[in-house]
Amino acid sequence: MTIELGRTATRRTLGTETLLVLGLSLGQSAVYALVSIVAKLTADGPLSAQTAALNTSRNARPYLDLTYQLLGIVFALLPVLLALHLLARDPGEPARSIGLDVRRPGQDLVRGAGLAALIGLPGLALFWAAAQLGVNATLVPAGLPDLWWTVPVLVLAAGQNAVLEEVIVVGYLITRLRQLQWRLGAVIATSALLRGSYHLYQGFGAFVGNAVMGVVFSLFYLRTRRVMPLVVAHTLLDIVAFVGYALLPKDWFDWL
Repeated sequence: MTIELGRTATRRTLGTETLLVLGLSLGQSAVYALVSIVAKLTADGPLSAQTAALNTSRNARPYLDLTYQLLGIVFALLPVLLALHLLARDPGEPARSIGLDVRRPGQDLVRGAGLAALIGLPGLALFWAAAQLGVNATLVPAGLPDLWWTVPVLVLAAGQNAVLEEVIVVGYLITRLRQLQWRLGAVIATSALLRGSYHLYQGFGAFVGNAVMGVVFSLFYLRTRRVMPLVVAHTLLDIVAFVGYALLPKDWFDWL
């Protein structure tokens, strides 16, 4: 019996594959974020009086805490490898097909820095407005103890978030939805709403801000077919948020 290894995937197969990849990664995060915001809204006290903490300690013993942090970063990237593996069915090298490569380092850095500025400055204003309106939880971007490895781990966490989100929500998802012949507007909306939804645990301001970021990033990707500038931009944004919160006086962040 001969097995046909090069068979083209059907639309049903691609649709099922997409749901499975999202279910193992950021789609799952979106469901947990929805449950989290419902829990916050139904708890005693207003949403603004509750806390959404990122990068928290996992063990009281520093070296075990470091081990857990590094393991969490490594295993969080497995869905990225899965997505690239599945994209390998398409013509061409999968990472290069979505622009996740270092062919244009200078251009990617410049574009990434520009996108970070474009998103970051209005984003700060939106977070301030959301805090004034009470539609966000109090955000703690970095809850790690003050240890020698804190900043390196926060930088690695920023990079991990960027690679995971931009590869899955932009490169992979947009590629598959276009192959499923979705309308362009629906593709952009789905990617943006997914990005906003897994930030819901932070509140409604975070949902809106990240959804807008999702629209900008989706349009950029559709124009350039490169994920790497998005990874650069996202990494820069998270490094500023995580490391800045860890190193600067906490009273500077009372508005969060």
